[in-house]
Amino acid sequence: MSDLKAPLRPKRKKIWVDYFVSFRWIIVIFVVLPISFTMYFLTYLGDVRSEMKSYKRRQKEHDENVAKVMKRLKQRNPSKDGLVCTARKPWVAVGMRNVDYKRARHFEVDLSEFRNILEIDEKRMIARVEPLVNMGQITRTTVPMNLALAVVAELDDLTVGGLINGYGIEGSSHLYGLFSDTVVAYEIVLADGRLVRATKDNEYQDLFYAIPWSQGTLGLLVAAEIKLIRIKEYMKLTYKPVIGNLQDLSQAYIDSFAPRDGDQDNPEKVPDFVETMIYTPTEGVCMTGRYASKEEAKRKGNKINSVYWWYKPWFYQHAQTALKRGQFVEYIPTRDYYHRHTRCLYWEGKLILPFGDQLWFRYLFGWLMPPKVALLKATQGEAIRNYYHEMHVIQDLLVPLYKVGDALEWVHHTQYAQMYTDIGVYYAPGPVLRGEVFDGAGAVRKLETWLIENHGFQPQYAVSELDERKFWRMFDAELYEQVRKKYGAVGTFMSVYYKSKKGRKTEKEVQEAEQAYLEPAEADQDD
Repeated sequence: MSDLKAPLRPKRKKIWVDYFVSFRWIIVIFVVLPISFTMYFLTYLGDVRSEMKSYKRRQKEHDENVAKVMKRLKQRNPSKDGLVCTARKPWVAVGMRNVDYKRARHFEVDLSEFRNILEIDEKRMIARVEPLVNMGQITRTTVPMNLALAVVAELDDLTVGGLINGYGIEGSSHLYGLFSDTVVAYEIVLADGRLVRATKDNEYQDLFYAIPWSQGTLGLLVAAEIKLIRIKEYMKLTYKPVIGNLQDLSQAYIDSFAPRDGDQDNPEKVPDFVETMIYTPTEGVCMTGRYASKEEAKRKGNKINSVYWWYKPWFYQHAQTALKRGQFVEYIPTRDYYHRHTRCLYWEGKLILPFGDQLWFRYLFGWLMPPKVALLKATQGEAIRNYYHEMHVIQDLLVPLYKVGDALEWVHHTQYAQMYTDIGVYYAPGPVLRGEVFDGAGAVRKLETWLIENHGFQPQYAVSELDERKFWRMFDAELYEQVRKKYGAVGTFMSVYYKSKKGRKTEKEVQEAEQAYLEPAEADQDD
């Protein structure tokens, strides 16, 4: 498949939105970046203020805030008030999906104060945190202690609650699983205002296993206990160029962490972190990382590269140099490595600021990067938002390991595995860059059909065109529906499909969907 030529498409006539998007960098530079920097700074001050409080004080404030949430839920009148959702503004969410469910009448619960690290327990190797704690905040606390979450998301702004209720998979997931797989306990406020602690072996174990990917539709997460691991000061990163077709690139990625001899428990053969970036259908760079001590990193002849400094080349471009210089090794400060994609938002920085990667911009204005995704969404308007849905791709695919090559070939042109892997597709599609007609919605539908047929999954933060029947072909609804009914979520929280569904949600539509759960129809005989 990799040698097939893309079909020719007619040129698309440009409209005013195209020109606005082309010059949107003006708004980004003069409005979004300064406000983003201010917001990051104020958030940092808030985090420092939180860190100065004792754990006892943080716990006291946490208990008071939980009591407010419990009281708020008990005040809700099911016959008069809308479905429960958080008071967080729709544009604050990180991701392309429209948060249109909040446009229907709803009953807001404020969780904005839940952004404290409640405890770092080195004896139990557990971090107990509130849901709005983000990755930048927690690594700033744990890394100096030579500790880290087992799975650390690369973007600073990603929150614990979002990674649990949504989708969190990173470079260490081949060892530890999804972000939610590293959680040992959830503290949830249920629909009736009760606070419960769910673990894999207590009376709420069904809730424990249903929470991941539920998008906050089973209850309100107010704290989580997450596994910690011991780490070292540096990441020894090996960059290995790979040349070949997409199947060759896929195999090189698999070989980087899944030994063909099956010796998966051998630490010499399985690195701590893996990542592969594909730049063209025939070129990629595989990266493997291993924790290294400060003493090792500073030995004579070793190169240290602090990739997080504002003037440094963007990480994906730095990695690309391996295609010319060949395989090389360098040592990156561990926290710098964790957040290597933050400054450029993966590949997206180039689209947002076409000259943002240039040397002059990095030195003069790189310290303002990155723009906050929330502000980018807040300043785009309805027409721009619809444009990005049709002309842009931010999709993650969770596919069986043996299907990675097929998935790469599929996104390029258009037996069950024991391990799944993530394929991130971010940027403008080729037809859009060439000015051709492109059916974004149709492409997403085809992608989702391919995932269903090949036992894959799509995280709900991404754009989805699935109808409800096909959505539940992708996901197993049995446990989810049982838990929703058992803990009173039906009629209180919107179901995960309608929360993820693209487009506006009318109050009637939501009420009818909830009623269908309360009065389930006869099973479809075709299933």
